[in-house]
Amino acid sequence: MELTVSHWLYGFFTFLIILTMIFRKGVVFPTLVGTFFVAWVFSGNLIGGFTAIFNANLVAARELFNIFLIITFMVALLHSLKDLEADRRMIEPIQKVMINSHVSFFVLIAVTYVISLFFWPTPAVPLICALLVPAAIKSGLPAMSAAAAVALAGQGMALSSDYIVQVAPGLSAKSAGVSTAAVMDQALILSLITGAVAIGTAYLLHRNSFRVRTDPRNELEIQSMQGLKNQHHSQNKNLHLWSKTFAVIFPLSMLAVMLYMVSTKLTAGRMGGFEGGDGAAFIGGVAVILLLLSTVAFGKHRALDYISDHITEGFVFAFKAMGPVIPIAGFFFLGSPDFSGDILSVSEAAGPALLFDLVQSTHDMVPQNAFLAAFSILIIGIITGLDGSGFSGLPLTGALAASLANSEIDPATLAAIGQMGSIWTGGGTIIAWSSLIAIAGFCGVSVMDLVRKNFAPVIIGLVVSTFLAMFIF
Repeated sequence: MELTVSHWLYGFFTFLIILTMIFRKGVVFPTLVGTFFVAWVFSGNLIGGFTAIFNANLVAARELFNIFLIITFMVALLHSLKDLEADRRMIEPIQKVMINSHVSFFVLIAVTYVISLFFWPTPAVPLICALLVPAAIKSGLPAMSAAAAVALAGQGMALSSDYIVQVAPGLSAKSAGVSTAAVMDQALILSLITGAVAIGTAYLLHRNSFRVRTDPRNELEIQSMQGLKNQHHSQNKNLHLWSKTFAVIFPLSMLAVMLYMVSTKLTAGRMGGFEGGDGAAFIGGVAVILLLLSTVAFGKHRALDYISDHITEGFVFAFKAMGPVIPIAGFFFLGSPDFSGDILSVSEAAGPALLFDLVQSTHDMVPQNAFLAAFSILIIGIITGLDGSGFSGLPLTGALAASLANSEIDPATLAAIGQMGSIWTGGGTIIAWSSLIAIAGFCGVSVMDLVRKNFAPVIIGLVVSTFLAMFIF
């Protein structure tokens, strides 16, 4: 494969962005500059560079807007529940289970993992963050630690195996020319190993920041998480009754949503039911109806004004927290053939695969050795995950697994390793422009800080699981 100047330029800026992240600096500046120069060189004219910057941000905003929207509606609903003081009543029963910050950390992990296995993490995030995270913070678990627990268990451990929905192992297996069952079984074991190491490492790194239940910072973090401002004041004489009512209605509604999605999953078969975006849309729609009802219950004469205020505050919170992610995502979308055509104003067929071509070009440089093959496919999977998807690189890692396999290591194992690298990276644990932004948004923490907190545990987990894979399989 012949690499062009635009390929090398894209590789240079990718390296520069990663280096900037390592030094804990903002990466919006280099992503915008990189988008401009890569597009300019590719198109051969200056105008193409200017238009590509706008198009890259537009494409990224379009692809990520569903995450912004679900954050908006859920935060608006939390504002409304705060007006009713239902949020405080709602978490009181859960606090009996989450007796301290250490227990809360592992409760979050267990519940997130189970729900994410069935529906993928996207619809699981608003459920967990709305119902359990406030209670966890109340028990003394810092918001950053709660966000890390949800990300590692859902976007990492559950999604990387995708054992129930089976989209990821299906893509890997098809490209590697092996059975889906072989990949999914090995991927499940590797995901559990990676998850156990990553979660254990994260726990050791975070535990010194765990607090007691009476720490005043707990309540401050809950308010920050919900993006709460001054409450409205109501003259409703039945406010106490409505407070109790919605403290019951909200968790029961979310439970009903979960049970319905489980029922559709069991009756519709392996690929049926609500997964990914459909599940998030369902939850978002339910949140809007609850928002309407709670706003009317709080002040029916001013409901029209109150609901507008809440939705506006939700949008402001979402864009303030997640806005910087858009230009970063735009640069990495430029490296994907699925989006580069729209960004560079060319046909989809003519859109370059800059990132994937760079990875593919290293294929002939990898020696035929089990150790080197395993870690090469892991690194390639991590690189392909930089587009923030986690799934788009699976055909490439699967195909490379077939070609790198030898008598010492089989293609199914290599495909599972590549799947780990791609999804743990792009699925939403250490890439800021992935679905990780939803977790950071709901928990009220900086997405870039969350990336830095997760980076070492995830990389250690991936290295350990890859090393063990050569002895287990």
